[in-house]
Amino acid sequence: MSKFYDALETRSSAEREAAHMAALPQQVAHAQKASSAFASILAGVDAAAITSRQALAHLPVTRKHELLERQQAQRAQSPFGGFAAVGFGKAMPRVFASPGPLYEPEGARPDYWRMARAIYAAGFRPGELIHNCFSYHFVPAGSMMESGAHAMGCTVFPGGTGQTEQQVQAIADLKPAGYIGTPSFLKIIVEKAAEMGVPLPSLTKAMLSAEAFPPSLRDWLQERGITGYQSYGTADLGLIAYETEAREGLVLDEGVIVEIVRPGTGDPVPEGEVGELVVTTLNPDYPLIRFGTGDLSAVLPGACPTGRTNTRIKGWMGRADQTTKVRGMFVHPGQVSSIVKRFPQVQRARLVVSGEMANDQMVLQVETTETSGGLAVQLQDAMREVTKLRGEVELVAPGTLPNDGKVIEDARSYR
Repeated sequence: MSKFYDALETRSSAEREAAHMAALPQQVAHAQKASSAFASILAGVDAAAITSRQALAHLPVTRKHELLERQQAQRAQSPFGGFAAVGFGKAMPRVFASPGPLYEPEGARPDYWRMARAIYAAGFRPGELIHNCFSYHFVPAGSMMESGAHAMGCTVFPGGTGQTEQQVQAIADLKPAGYIGTPSFLKIIVEKAAEMGVPLPSLTKAMLSAEAFPPSLRDWLQERGITGYQSYGTADLGLIAYETEAREGLVLDEGVIVEIVRPGTGDPVPEGEVGELVVTTLNPDYPLIRFGTGDLSAVLPGACPTGRTNTRIKGWMGRADQTTKVRGMFVHPGQVSSIVKRFPQVQRARLVVSGEMANDQMVLQVETTETSGGLAVQLQDAMREVTKLRGEVELVAPGTLPNDGKVIEDARSYR
């Protein structure tokens, strides 16, 4: 049996990019027509002209808080804020909720969340039984994994969360090939099984998500005969990227177009630089265009050693929302970007907020080859104009600032 889920995983990068860019204008046009939210957000946009990443980068980014605001404002007319392209009935068998509350539709197409690809990469194969310990109520995680497993031809035991002793007993009785769920709950189950004196020899693989999966836990599971791989997705978008046996980053899913932008903006960063993941999904039922996940990551160079040719990312590297309050005023990453855009000689910038409570100090560190005091003074003036706050400027050499995606660093002491 092939080690790849399908031929899409090994097509050439040029072929994949051509297919995505051919689908992109159609998806933009569909979103404008079928989604009242994007009819407004993309008003005046010529969908036929969005045929490149450069053109895509000029469209506005819609972030989760904006999606929630539209849902709340339009709840009487549409629980989805006008973003869904399908309505209740056969085209939408389920609706889920995330904290907010934010409501997400599930379409009727097989493997709606596209999780089968990640499950296959984790070593599962058709005809196996999978023990699914993601929640089946309110949030879509349980359904995301089950629909992917069914599309692969697997049977699922819907374990859900909690009831650890019963989970152990079901695994011992049914002998599933592996586990899907959070890494922490798998550890709890394995520890409970040891405490009960119940061996679980069938449990040899796991597909893990929704939490960090550190190497220490990966090794702990491996010592007990369980090989675990992780996937990354969201309730809005479904699968975004997945780990392979190479364990060198996460390979992007075939059904999304991913950009990495400077936090607080829609501007793509150079390859390798940490920024916010912005995703355009090719899902026709919930056609999110340039959806800001709020998560930080970076592109890894080269292709996956397994032979999969899609772009790889480093995985989850933190949150992109670095808004902070300074002297009673909110300062946003977008404001820092606004300052930097005024000065072409500035390559990157980082606003460091330090001091103790009620004694905040701001220093804008900028990478530039220019060392004149005049630039620093101009930057100070721009900083005061944009943020309405005074701050200092420090000019540093290119390559000095950390590549961690931080535009605003809160280094204050709260003791």
